[in-house]
Amino acid sequence: MNEEKNTGSLKSTIAVSLTNYLDAGAIVAGASGLTLWQNYLGLTELHLGWLNFISANCLGAAIGAIIGGFLADRYGRKMIFTYNLLVYMAGVLTIMCSVNFPMLLAGFLLTGISVGVGVPASWTYISESSENTLRGRNICISQMSWGIGPMCILLLGMLFAPGSEGESNGLLYGGVEDIAHVFAGTDAATAEVQVFASRIVFFSLFVVALIAWLLQRKLQESAEFETHKTAARQSSLLTNIRLLFSNRIAVKTVVFLTIIYLSWNLVASVMGFFQPHIYESAGGLSNKDANMLSCISWLVVVLTTLVVSRFVDKVSHRILYVSGLLCALTAWMIIIGIGVSSIAWLWAFTILWGLNNGCSVQIFYALWGSELFPAKFRAGAQGLMFFIVRSLSAVWGLIFTYIYGENGEGFTLAAWAMVALLLISLFVGFIGTPDTQGKSLDQITKERYGNNI
Repeated sequence: MNEEKNTGSLKSTIAVSLTNYLDAGAIVAGASGLTLWQNYLGLTELHLGWLNFISANCLGAAIGAIIGGFLADRYGRKMIFTYNLLVYMAGVLTIMCSVNFPMLLAGFLLTGISVGVGVPASWTYISESSENTLRGRNICISQMSWGIGPMCILLLGMLFAPGSEGESNGLLYGGVEDIAHVFAGTDAATAEVQVFASRIVFFSLFVVALIAWLLQRKLQESAEFETHKTAARQSSLLTNIRLLFSNRIAVKTVVFLTIIYLSWNLVASVMGFFQPHIYESAGGLSNKDANMLSCISWLVVVLTTLVVSRFVDKVSHRILYVSGLLCALTAWMIIIGIGVSSIAWLWAFTILWGLNNGCSVQIFYALWGSELFPAKFRAGAQGLMFFIVRSLSAVWGLIFTYIYGENGEGFTLAAWAMVALLLISLFVGFIGTPDTQGKSLDQITKERYGNNI
């Protein structure tokens, strides 16, 4: 019976984890083709900042999360899985067909909103469907999907990438040209042809979203939600917000989780969207080589997370949490001390940042966020925190473009800001690591809130 339940939770985890693939995939798909869209539409660094501001990386996801989290608490996790990815597919199609900046901006916004709606419900569903001793493992599987998405997207970006300044084209760029000439004509400008590499990458996300939607529609509702659904459906969004903020333990938990995730995500969001662009503008790499290096970083993420998944339910969370952040700090200190012009140190930075993401704050934020709140407002609390984090990340993305400069002249100052943020996440997380390993969600709730929540 336990083996059957284990298999069932694994299957549902994989289906739901495709949301993370689409989340990170949308961010990195935009990043991998950022220079191509910039050349095609004549975008400035400010335009790029706005794309980041409203995308799945920041504001779009923030808006979606605060709506989706409370919808999941009131109407169920399955309701989100039934409809949400239709919005994602509409957003991706808009990006694919974009011929001007407003269309591109609208596509990024729709995609971002869908990502935000799906993430709190997904993490909540995974925890509620997991065995007590396998919650960490299943969250890590979700995190692996968050790594596999960018890895696949960047691999496609590398294969489809046009060459620049004497660099050879990607292996499949010839097919990109053929498709571009069918839709744009044989006399299309070079930039118009090259941007089809990014359009095709976004089409791959459309296909995965369609598959994920078909799988997630078949999922059963969370048993935890079924137990509390009568009370949940009698509560409004404002009622649940008041309930959340009227409870001292819940407020302290929101503050703790928001600080550790925000300080880490301000760094990760910039890296997720601008990493290939940084490699190109500050490191002097071609679009193809920048995507290759970023792809390898995500491969390290996947392999590291696979290892962490074997130990996360057995080894101290504090040790794993600190280890990931020490890798991140070492990566940025290397860059500050040596710079990004050397390919050897770019490799070191890439691998260390991958190790950080493989044992990242996001794993523990997702795990603790779904453990430390009662079922009544579990997804809503996550949605609220995700809203705060991604909204501030949106603002930071705009600030970062000014600090960084048009050609990376402010990179060192930006790097020191990254180090400061990572140190905040390290110290607060070290002090506040909760004791939840091996406990049921009901047990954790009763220990923290008593019987009257």
